[in-house]
Amino acid sequence: MSVTVLGIDTSNYTTSLSVCEDGEIIRNVKLPLAVKSGEVGVRQNDAVFLHTLNLPKAFDMLDFDIKNISAVGYSDRPRNAEGSYMPCFMCGQSAASIVSDTLGVPLYKNSHQEGHIKAALYSSKMPEYEKFYAYHLSGGTLELLSVKYDGITYNCEISGKTLDVTAGQMIDRIGVMLGLDFPCGKAMQELACDNKEVLPKINVSVTGANCNLSGLQNKAEDMIKKGAAKSYIASYVIEFIKKTIEKMTDNAINNEKLPFLFSGGVSSNRQIKEYFTNKYGAYFAAPEFSADNAAGTALLTYQRFVYGK
Repeated sequence: MSVTVLGIDTSNYTTSLSVCEDGEIIRNVKLPLAVKSGEVGVRQNDAVFLHTLNLPKAFDMLDFDIKNISAVGYSDRPRNAEGSYMPCFMCGQSAASIVSDTLGVPLYKNSHQEGHIKAALYSSKMPEYEKFYAYHLSGGTLELLSVKYDGITYNCEISGKTLDVTAGQMIDRIGVMLGLDFPCGKAMQELACDNKEVLPKINVSVTGANCNLSGLQNKAEDMIKKGAAKSYIASYVIEFIKKTIEKMTDNAINNEKLPFLFSGGVSSNRQIKEYFTNKYGAYFAAPEFSADNAAGTALLTYQRFVYGK
């Protein structure tokens, strides 16, 4: 008999529902939160309101009779760490609790970050290594994680991180400066691909596996003032981020050589994916499983339900 579960994720950027049947994702609905033109993010109180609006729409789009599910899971916090909390995840908790109580099915919770890792593993076809590195590159996070897998849980320790802003924030801030709509990742990628000018030598700020990216905004602002082409600026931004991650990766390998997995919206950038796949044999989540989504939550829920964890 088939086992079907529902996953719910309400991050600061996307309302997501996903259905997993016998270990495979058969539904994956993602509704971005509406961001006002010219703004570069969503405040938490606005995110809660927007998820409240999005959730009924997402259930309609799911096109699946949830009375057939055996369990429901949700993301309850950004990461598995003391004090990790964001109000927006309470929206998913509320929806999941209602479904669980109404249908009388078990309720499971996990972190948003663990869901990212699981979705990336699923879509990249990376083997289930007991230990590996995982980058989480998104609008809210730039972390290099040392991950240990115990057969059911991905236990993460931070090996490196940004000490100021994230790669996603830089892409969005500079993209908005260039007149792009938030989120700017896809448009910045296309602009960068159009660049035909040679970039100057890029010096990045990396100590160990930690980095600083805030100086990139100052460089971009200076380029804009000098009238540089948008494609040139976008190419510089992507190259700066790529070289920063490269240096972090090299420094991590010096400590311990392990496989690398990339997840998060920034990881869906073509230039970054091609470079790190070719140089390091890194694994990347497929684009539809890279940015915020509930697929990882659904997969973890299925795994924990089936194995009684």
